[in-house]
Amino acid sequence: MISLKKIFGKSSLALAAGLLLMGTPTVQAQDAVAGKVIFDANCAVCHSIDADVVGPALKNVHERRGDEWLMKFIQNSQELVQSGDKDAIEVFEKFNKMPMPAFKTLLSEDDIKNVIAFIKDESTKASVAAVEVPATDQAAVAEAAAPAEVAFLDLPPALLFTFGLAAVIILLTLLVLVLMFRLFIPMLGDSIYDEDFRTSFAGRVLFLLRGDATVVTGKAKDHIHSNHDFDGIQEYDNDLPPWWKALFYVTIVFAVAYMLHYHVFGTGALQTEEYELEMQEAALLAAKNADDPNAVTNYEVLTDAAALESGKSVYLTNCAACHGAEGQGTVGPNLTDEYWLHGGDVNAIFKTVKYGVPSKGMVPWQGKLTKDQMLEVSSYILSLQGTNPADAKEPQGEKM
Repeated sequence: MISLKKIFGKSSLALAAGLLLMGTPTVQAQDAVAGKVIFDANCAVCHSIDADVVGPALKNVHERRGDEWLMKFIQNSQELVQSGDKDAIEVFEKFNKMPMPAFKTLLSEDDIKNVIAFIKDESTKASVAAVEVPATDQAAVAEAAAPAEVAFLDLPPALLFTFGLAAVIILLTLLVLVLMFRLFIPMLGDSIYDEDFRTSFAGRVLFLLRGDATVVTGKAKDHIHSNHDFDGIQEYDNDLPPWWKALFYVTIVFAVAYMLHYHVFGTGALQTEEYELEMQEAALLAAKNADDPNAVTNYEVLTDAAALESGKSVYLTNCAACHGAEGQGTVGPNLTDEYWLHGGDVNAIFKTVKYGVPSKGMVPWQGKLTKDQMLEVSSYILSLQGTNPADAKEPQGEKM
C-alpha cells in the first residue's frame, strides 16, 4: 500500500510544477511591461519596432542576432564594433556610423533582458497584425484607385457641340481651299511657271504642295562664287535656306523688342527683381503654413522657472539619450558651449527640434511634442550655456 507521505510528496511536486508553468506567461508579460518602460525612456528616441529611425527597426531582431549578442551590443556597442564583430560593424556603417550610447553602467542585465522581452512581445504583435489583404480586396482597392475613364459620348453636350463645330469648320476650310485650287489653277495655264508667279507667295505655296521644296531649301545656282578652288572643290553662290533667313530676322526683331522692354523702357522685371518678388511671395505662403521649415518664426526665449522646469523634463525624457543628461553631448553634439551646427538662437533651435536633421541622426519631434513643449525645451537648452559639465564633448559647428 502506498503511503500518504509519498502521495502528498508527488502531489506537491506536481502542484509546484503546474504553478510554475502557469506563472511563466505572467512573468514574461511582466518582463515585457517593465521592458516597455525602460525602452520608452532610453531607446524610443532612436529606435522603432517597425521602421528605421536613427537606428534600425527592431522587429524580430532577437531572431536575427540572438539574445546574447543583443545583450553585448546594448551594453557597449562600440566595444563590439572594435572587437571586429561583423554584425556590429554592419549596423554601425549602415546607420552613418552613429555610435549607440553604452548602457552598461545605466542598465542592469535584468533591465536589458526586460527590454529584449518587450522587443519580442512587440514583434509577435506586429506579425499577428500584418494580415494579408484578400485578393478580392486588393482588386477592389486597385479598382478604386484607378482613374475613372469617361467615354467620348458621355462628355457634356456643350463640349460635344464644341468638338463637332470645330470639326465642321476645319472640313469647310479644307474644302474651300481645294475648290479654289481646282478653279483657279487651270485658269492660269502655263503662266504658273513664270518666274514672277513662282517667286510670289501663292506660287511658292502651290509648288510646295506639288513637291517643289525650294521654298524651304532655296534655289540652287550654278554660279561659282570665286575663281579659287581647294583641291578641286569649288564654292557656288547659293542662297541661304529661306527658313533660316526667316528665323534670323525673327531673332533680330526679338532682340530689339527685348532690349526696349527690359533695358530701355523698364516695363519688364529683370532676373534680380523677379527673384526678390518670388522670395516675397514664398515668405507670404510660408507664413500661412506652420509646417513649412522655411517659415519665419519670432519666438522669444522663455525664462520663467516653470517653463524651464517643464523643458528640463522634456529634455531628460527625450534628448538626454543622445546629448547627455547635462547637455555634455554623447552621440549628439555638446549643447553647453558656444558652438552650433544649425544656429544657436531660440528660433534656430526650435526648428532643429521640430524638423530634425535626419542626415545626422537628429529625429524630428513635430507630432510627438507640442509647440509649447518644443519652445520650452529649446529655452532650457539655451539655459545650459556655460555650465561646463564634466566630460563635455569637443565643440562642433560655428561659434555664435
